[in-house]
Amino acid sequence: MADVNGLTGPRRLSRPVRVTLADKLAGPVDGAWWPHSRLIASELPDLVGALQKSLGEIVHIRVNWSPTEGSVDLQSTVTRPKLKGAGEPFRRPRLMVVTGRTATAKLLVVPSLSSQALGAIVMRAAAGLPTWSGSGDAELFHMAQAVVGAANAESAKWCPTIDQSMKSI
Repeated sequence: MADVNGLTGPRRLSRPVRVTLADKLAGPVDGAWWPHSRLIASELPDLVGALQKSLGEIVHIRVNWSPTEGSVDLQSTVTRPKLKGAGEPFRRPRLMVVTGRTATAKLLVVPSLSSQALGAIVMRAAAGLPTWSGSGDAELFHMAQAVVGAANAESAKWCPTIDQSMKSI
């Protein structure tokens, strides 16, 4: 028997869903999702399944990017070129708001091609989990903090409009 989301019970995943959530969902960013490929739509059913326990039945998903936007990397979300036309343009972090029957989560979408080290740190930082014990690569830690800071700023600009539109659902 399928539920509203089309899921038919527990599924065995070939690749685990890479998602983190904060203990309390109310921040500008509540966690992160790191898809395995650029084909995000093919991974959405697994994300929905993973989030249902925390959010309840998923009733709405909204993103802050269009399908025509090219792929983004974490570096371009925190650096702006010094001169017009120099380097990659600033790209806002990709965010998604996932609304369930019992809770809502704002997730930073980590680009699939991110390095394992940086992606893992960003995932933890976005959920408010410890990310650095003083050993390891300080540059990656600072980059992750900058990415999450940019995501928090983008969420503050984008999510008030989301909050207003969700009242009508």
